[in-house]
Amino acid sequence: MSGTSPSPLRAWWARRPPAAGAAVMATGILSVALHLTGHEVVSRVALVLACAAWVTLAANFAYLLLVERAQWLTRAVTPGALTAVAATTVVGTRFSLLGWTTLAAALLALAALLWPGLLVLVVRHWGRGMPGAVFLGCVATEGLAVLGATLSAATSTPWLAHAALVPFWLGIVLYLLALFRFDLRQVALGSGDHWVAGGALAISALAGAKLIAAAGTGMYLWNSDDSAVLHDVTVLLLTLDLAWYVVLLVAEFVWPRVRYDVRRWSTVFPLGMTAAATLSVAAAVDVGWLDAPGRVLMWIAVAGWLAVAAGAVLQARAGLRSAGASGVRSTAPR
Repeated sequence: MSGTSPSPLRAWWARRPPAAGAAVMATGILSVALHLTGHEVVSRVALVLACAAWVTLAANFAYLLLVERAQWLTRAVTPGALTAVAATTVVGTRFSLLGWTTLAAALLALAALLWPGLLVLVVRHWGRGMPGAVFLGCVATEGLAVLGATLSAATSTPWLAHAALVPFWLGIVLYLLALFRFDLRQVALGSGDHWVAGGALAISALAGAKLIAAAGTGMYLWNSDDSAVLHDVTVLLLTLDLAWYVVLLVAEFVWPRVRYDVRRWSTVFPLGMTAAATLSVAAAVDVGWLDAPGRVLMWIAVAGWLAVAAGAVLQARAGLRSAGASGVRSTAPR
């Protein structure tokens, strides 16, 4: 008697954790950093890859929500679920930089629609001693601020910048709350997502830089005192991010973790985000000497992306072969 089983591709994909969305975030922000340094062709290639991955993840998100609601709810309470929001805002930001403001605005609306429900579900299930994914609450929230401020500057829309201030400050609060939940031992033991402890500060600094840049387009957004606070907080956020970067990089040499893990995409994302934040803050606050370190950080992020992508391809091939072999066994006559 023979039975039916899902295709090898479907069986393999069903095992992908929600944190796989970090691959879209990593690729999207790398596209942004490459754009900021003038590598437009490579930047657009990265954007195409990010979009392809985003569409695949969005289809899987919708399928689980509409067809397998129980599994969707199981995944939605994990911190990795917030990559759906963060990935959407990162891709939207790159589209805004291309001048595709209508599409970017649609992605902002979609992210804003998903954000409150997923954030509440995730935060309600926070515990003690959590991995670095706990900072994704901050990342998703600051992603809204980044995209909102970027669109505000592109379309000369003051209310978008004012609205973006809300997730900017809320994201900082969420970071502080997450910091008390974060297990610091993850710096030595984490499988990759411990880097989000720094990446969350990087996207916060990027949001600050985008808000400063929006005010620099000629719109009157806030008074000089408010501008000074925003300037100082943005510089502080970048400084703290770079400090985390050094600590986490040293930890990689002290406690090597060279085996591929899907959570390594959550390492590449902070690498790329720190590069983009450094380059953006350099331009926003007119600190020219930061541009060179930002470019170096970008190439480190590119190297990290290539290494993790190679690991992902090898694991995918092995996973597909395993799923195919299981399918053959399950359909064999008995």
